[in-house]
Amino acid sequence: MSRPVNRPFAVSLLLAALLVPAPSSAQVKEKKRLEACREVLEELLGGEERIPRDLLDKAECVAVIPSAKKFALGFGGRWGKGAVVCRGQGGSGAWGPPLLISIGGGSLGLQIGGQEADYVFLVMNPKGIDYLMRSQFSLGADAAVAAGPVGRTGSAATDLRLRAEILSYSRTRGLFAGLSLEGSVVRQDQDGNENVYGERIDAKRLLLDGAYPVPAAARGFVDLLATSSPRHSTEK
Repeated sequence: MSRPVNRPFAVSLLLAALLVPAPSSAQVKEKKRLEACREVLEELLGGEERIPRDLLDKAECVAVIPSAKKFALGFGGRWGKGAVVCRGQGGSGAWGPPLLISIGGGSLGLQIGGQEADYVFLVMNPKGIDYLMRSQFSLGADAAVAAGPVGRTGSAATDLRLRAEILSYSRTRGLFAGLSLEGSVVRQDQDGNENVYGERIDAKRLLLDGAYPVPAAARGFVDLLATSSPRHSTEK
């Protein structure tokens, strides 16, 4: 014999479900962006041609730009969106919540065609972090950037690490290598950050002060960094 349905209770559940706001299309888009950041970083930390783990341990922040568009109609250029995560407590703490960013810029020389590329930046010192506090900065003109070494270790690039504030990497059609990306402009993505955090955020309070919790959409990205590089290395 079937049990009678508690209609008032069922109606209450239905109303509660209807009152819970569904994620907006913008929020869904930013969630996909952060998931793509995790996927790209996970892939580029594995295999023989990889981001050296000892350099990751020395990095203050890590930025990922998945599927940036490289276009070329006459003069080439690039454009894409991603996110950057920094260690808290002056580099000695846990990986914190992400700041959503965009990258854009041209490259000299006549080119034909277009393709997508994944970019990863390792911010190697506090001076490099200072640039992230700006609404935008230029790689090369403002922050010293260099192509990062690939392989199991970065021990052969000691001089490079000491000079560069940011080490950059690029993967295009399966080819992974260091790439300086000089001339590219990195900007804070204010609209993207508002979609994720529900308000206009302050980059310093977000990246350095731990004033915001890690959003659920970014948990996979941040957890991957916590697993891959749980402790910051200050070894030169």
